[in-house]
Amino acid sequence: MAPTTDELDRIRAEQTAVWNAVSEGWSRWSADFERAASAVSELLIRMGGVRPGHSVLDFGTGLGDPALTAADVTGPTGRVVGVDLSPAMIELARTRAAGRDGVEFVVGDADAAPGGQDVVLSRWALPLTGDPEATARALRAALVPGGVLAAAVWGRPPSVPMIALGFATVADHLALDPPPPGGPGPFALADPAVLRDTVAAAGFRDVEVTEHVVGFTLDSPDAFARFTLDVLPPRLRRLADSVPKGVRRALEEAAERRLTPAGEVDLTSVCRCVRAVA
Repeated sequence: MAPTTDELDRIRAEQTAVWNAVSEGWSRWSADFERAASAVSELLIRMGGVRPGHSVLDFGTGLGDPALTAADVTGPTGRVVGVDLSPAMIELARTRAAGRDGVEFVVGDADAAPGGQDVVLSRWALPLTGDPEATARALRAALVPGGVLAAAVWGRPPSVPMIALGFATVADHLALDPPPPGGPGPFALADPAVLRDTVAAAGFRDVEVTEHVVGFTLDSPDAFARFTLDVLPPRLRRLADSVPKGVRRALEEAAERRLTPAGEVDLTSVCRCVRAVA
């Protein structure tokens, strides 16, 4: 059952508050994250067929990717717009884009997306919206006929240690109940059939879902613990701060079990990419 308007308003408000709160933390770790995540941006751009002169929308742009990568391709004759609910994230994206032409960042959700887009990109944002089908429908409306959606979502939690391992470790250490099923979250579209059906139900055609492995690493167990604590939502961070040494040590121990011979923490993760035509 689709969420009500009031439920969607609550979800948007919660998502905005969370991403505002963690924006500085994600900014501190953006270089480490993008070492691997940039390959997904490049993949989506290829899947979307982005080329010079195109108009491109990046939905859920966060700190500005893949919008900034797309702007390198569209060039001076193209236009890229990054949209995100979080004003704090958008402000950081604007700072990264300072002095660049052809790219802008706007606070809003899918309904704020400007029309006439040749390509819509989205990296890990669709599952967070509360109603991915309605979001996909709004993104289809932003595309020109024959325009392309190219989006990435996370695979199932056990295959995504970059995101799931830290959160699961904190939850286990604090004996927290799991979130109720069916709600918004990073793994809401992890099932490839659900992803495919959701996009098709929004009116897209030629829907294709592929799986991709992303080679995330962090330099040490200490780095993994610091990263996880920096990007925890405020409620979890407050709980973790009440027993900081215990949580940090639990995170380090979880990371130690994934050490490579070079001493890095192997966080290789699976994502699913969907390509569809409006």
